[in-house]
Amino acid sequence: MRVSRLWWAAAGVSLVVAVLLGVALGPASLRLGAILADVLQTVSPAGGEALGDTQHAILWQLRIPRVVLAGLVGAMLAIAGASYQGVFRNPLADPYLLGVAAGAGLGATIVIVFGRLDGVSLLLPAAAFFGALGAVVLTYLLGFSVSGTSTTATLIVAGVAIAAFFTAIQTFIQQRNAEALRQIYTWILGRLGTSGWDEVLLVLPYVVVSSTVLLIYGRSLDVMSVGDAEARVLGIRVSRVRLVVVIFATLGTAAAVAVTGLVAFVGIIVPHTIRLLVGSAYRSLLPLSLLFGASFLIVADLLARTLVAPAELPIGVITAFVGAPFFAVVLRTSRGSIG
Repeated sequence: MRVSRLWWAAAGVSLVVAVLLGVALGPASLRLGAILADVLQTVSPAGGEALGDTQHAILWQLRIPRVVLAGLVGAMLAIAGASYQGVFRNPLADPYLLGVAAGAGLGATIVIVFGRLDGVSLLLPAAAFFGALGAVVLTYLLGFSVSGTSTTATLIVAGVAIAAFFTAIQTFIQQRNAEALRQIYTWILGRLGTSGWDEVLLVLPYVVVSSTVLLIYGRSLDVMSVGDAEARVLGIRVSRVRLVVVIFATLGTAAAVAVTGLVAFVGIIVPHTIRLLVGSAYRSLLPLSLLFGASFLIVADLLARTLVAPAELPIGVITAFVGAPFFAVVLRTSRGSIG
């Protein structure tokens, strides 16, 4: 199915609009004309009346890196969700399916509780990253040990078991260290409030590499949608494709989770909406998920920092508020295709 140019245009326009709104609006609103003039003056001597020193600092040190990071994370979670749904042929699959969230949460909890150092914030992303990857490795090893191959059913069941085990350990640590609960839950609910260019540079290579690999495998996911046996007949090495897609979807997700905390439902909301509107061809679904996912999380972050200004909501609250009822609708309408 060839996607109309109108949808590609809509994806591009939505991203541009989301970026402009995200940069301009907030507790300290900035005039769009002054923002554009300031950008021109920063890039070259040309340009009109730019922002003052304070607003310039807000724009370049707070607002722009935050919007860029939200876009990168939203794009990664959305394309990872679409890839998981394709490789598992399950519309409810998302980037946290194989224990990514549980592993990242355990890693972050351990550092918050036991890493009582001035530099603990520097250790937090690394701990969450390796915790997420560790959970996926254990999931794959457990799934392979059960059936001797990485089938969809064994991986999902193994992921549920590993996630439950990691969550139990995390809960035990939290109960033994109640004074750290607030910091732990702040991370679990997701946050972009302290984000800067360091976080952008940290996550950027993972998003670029992971997204590129997943886009390359779009055609293979289209073939696998007819079933593993049929895909093998058509020349697709199903186990290899599943392994590569899971590895890179998880790698990108782990990096995103490491810098923002747990931001749920993006990997379900965005791909499933595109699937309903445009169709299920992964060669189109994956790039559109990338663009609309970036727009979605930028807007969600904008709502998080403006709805109760000058206070700020965790971005995970916004995505869960939208995603929980959306998940219920998907669950009800997809009963025949789950499994």
